[in-house]
Amino acid sequence: METGRGVSTGRAKPTGLRRVLNAFGNTGRGLAGAWREEAAFRQECALAAVLVPLACWRARNGVELALLLGPVVVVLIVELLNSAIEAAVDRIGEERHALSGLAKDMGSAAVFCSFLLLAISWAAVWFG
Repeated sequence: METGRGVSTGRAKPTGLRRVLNAFGNTGRGLAGAWREEAAFRQECALAAVLVPLACWRARNGVELALLLGPVVVVLIVELLNSAIEAAVDRIGEERHALSGLAKDMGSAAVFCSFLLLAISWAAVWFG
């Protein structure tokens, strides 16, 4: 069977409800792995545990709530992607390579930018 990338897997891909259930399983394993292996993800979850109730208390309407909660979720998403990049780079090899270092640095920069978005959004709602 073709995967759409010109590579044959030799088996049919699940469809419908089976595909959705498999996706939930993948998601659960990904979140559990991030929690188990990534201290930064655990710290950001702890921050979210503080900021989500604070946002619910502080927001005066749905727009403010979205502006406060959206960047919290973005930080978690970007951290998951950064961790995935780091895992893939480490899987390729442990030796130092300029492109591997650049990939990891760019992932770190993306996390920083997501925190910048968080700070700007919270400041705009809190002081705006």
